[in-house]
Amino acid sequence: MKRHLGLLLKGAGMGAADAVPGVSGGTIAFITGIYEELIHTIKCFGPEAIVVWRRQGLAALVEYLNLRFLVPLLVGIALSLVSVAHLVVWLMEAQPRLLDGFFFGLVAASALVVWRHPVAWRWWYLVPLVLGLLLAQWLPALMPWVSQLGSMNLMLAAGGAIAISALLLPGVSGSFLLLTMGLYGTVMEGVRNFDVGLLAVFGGGCLVGLFVFSRLLSWLLRHCHGATLQMLVGFILGSLPTLWPWRQLASYQLGPDGQMIPLEYHYLTPGNFGVVTGDPVQLPAVLALMLVGAGLVLCVDRFNRGTDTPRAGGRDSVDKDKEDGSNA
Repeated sequence: MKRHLGLLLKGAGMGAADAVPGVSGGTIAFITGIYEELIHTIKCFGPEAIVVWRRQGLAALVEYLNLRFLVPLLVGIALSLVSVAHLVVWLMEAQPRLLDGFFFGLVAASALVVWRHPVAWRWWYLVPLVLGLLLAQWLPALMPWVSQLGSMNLMLAAGGAIAISALLLPGVSGSFLLLTMGLYGTVMEGVRNFDVGLLAVFGGGCLVGLFVFSRLLSWLLRHCHGATLQMLVGFILGSLPTLWPWRQLASYQLGPDGQMIPLEYHYLTPGNFGVVTGDPVQLPAVLALMLVGAGLVLCVDRFNRGTDTPRAGGRDSVDKDKEDGSNA
């Protein structure tokens, strides 16, 4: 019961993060110690699960799919998305710099946590690190092309596949990619109003993205673990500019739903921000919230290092247990 409650709260944190453009639920999953278990669990959903069900029954299927881990996590994500949607929209309009400051500190500390993850450093890890950094910068610039697909249903399906894949990557925000695709407002309105048709199309795209990307990421973590972790550091570092509190929109375009899609920002110092925009800088409050976000991440990481929790699920963990038993 204690583990289920913990997973519910971790899911709530992931959902809250994914409701904020510029923050990734994958980052929350990593710093709370469930990232690799989540990836390997999602990968187990596929045709092989049907074979397990038919041959071994429902109890074996529950174990294979690691549902005791996944169900409370998904419930937490769903509850958070529904409840936080209204709060996030209000905060982004009423206190954008305070919100950005908190998540800037949280994401910056997350990069440190991933980088410190126990792994033998190799000089060529600079390659995936730089690759992750570049991809984090390029992906938002590519997203407006989704709006050229024409059909709203096709755009929603493609947006769902891309956004859910981003959810699995620390540092890459599915919400921010939806924003650059011009779909953020549409999807959030669908969530708030429980538009079944829209959510069904968007959810179908999410399922396709999960099926494909979870397998790719699981393979990378098993065969190129250290390099993959360094690529994740690059993703996290590359996402930091989108959360800089003192930025000014330089160019934008309008999406099909009238949503403003940011294309380029000017990143300013706090002093210049006040002069250029005339808006309040809120420097002490923003810096305090940066420290709160960073401190929260470091405290969670310290707690996770002090507890010995499993980080793999489904068939992968079962197979590993068998291998360990045969080698004993």
